[in-house]
Amino acid sequence: MTSTTVRPASEAAPVPDRKPERTKPRETRLRALDGLRLVAALMVAAYHYGGRGGEVTTAWGSSAKHQFPSLHTLFSYGCLGVQIFFVISGFVICMSGWGRPLKSFFASRASRLLPAYWAAILIVTAVFALPMVAYKALSPSETLVNMTMLQYPLGVDRVLGVCWTLWAEVRFYALFALCVVLPGATRQRVIMFCAGWTLLSAIATGAKEPFLDIVLMPEYAPFFIGGVGLYLIHRDRKDVYGWGIVAVSWLVGQHTVVQSLWRAPSPDAFANRSQLVIVAIVTFGFVAVAAIALGWLNWANWHWLTVAGALTYPFYLVHEHLGWVVIHALHKEMYVSSSLTFILTIASMLLLAWLLHRFVEKPLTPRLRTALAKTR
Repeated sequence: MTSTTVRPASEAAPVPDRKPERTKPRETRLRALDGLRLVAALMVAAYHYGGRGGEVTTAWGSSAKHQFPSLHTLFSYGCLGVQIFFVISGFVICMSGWGRPLKSFFASRASRLLPAYWAAILIVTAVFALPMVAYKALSPSETLVNMTMLQYPLGVDRVLGVCWTLWAEVRFYALFALCVVLPGATRQRVIMFCAGWTLLSAIATGAKEPFLDIVLMPEYAPFFIGGVGLYLIHRDRKDVYGWGIVAVSWLVGQHTVVQSLWRAPSPDAFANRSQLVIVAIVTFGFVAVAAIALGWLNWANWHWLTVAGALTYPFYLVHEHLGWVVIHALHKEMYVSSSLTFILTIASMLLLAWLLHRFVEKPLTPRLRTALAKTR
């Protein structure tokens, strides 16, 4: 959900214990990372449309298990797209924060997240307020709080169901900004940040203190940290510390996800996830970003991947609740088949994402970035 253009080598902080030619990332656009981001977003959409019960049952008129009898279990693994997003985010945030002053880093992150987010809040609120839409709209007060991205910790109902992941992202940005960007990014400082966060998140898990859980995010920390470690490898593929950070993050991360998502098989369950499949998907996320970091996917340099990456964030914001509205209209009102409804809903959300990118993000993001960067 963030830009993947590598910063010029001249802006990177020097690494004293490595040869310069081994530590300077090439000036290239990591288009494969854009493609992986869209894959993760589509995984999450498949989960929301056909991989669980809840509100989506109302949209379909019956359980998604009955709508997709042979695919609902596969779709239920789509929630792991979030963990893949977090690995990508760790990589990209470390890349974008390296060599940047704090004000520039803040301006970059705020201008990237806020325009599409504000537009998505307004669009979803307006659609839910329509008489023909059968979903509850929030009060004006709750909607206004949602504009801050602080609704989740404040206990306010959410306009966008996916905003809990943005709350995790914001906390990661804050930790990285305070510990790395503010004092100045160096290899040693990034290594200490990763090691310290890993240790403290383990302590937080054992302590079972809500405040520590909020700050340190032990359930998601391994994925952000793993992404940061992969950026160290991108800078120098022989960085043993980077590989160690990635290995520990994978080992801890796969366990946290299994604990969260796996349950003993039950005939009454919506879907019975396999531990091995969960671990395999987590491994895929780490391996895919590692392949990109090592340059193995530089051949995937097609321009359409950049477009796909640009659509991912607005698609991610709007696809869930507005997707239910489209599913209800197509399947229950127009009697379109389940499979075609699924495809058309994905396509309509991608179209809306393009409109948001073209008419909201393109004009507003650079203006907001410039205004924030100039502010004293």
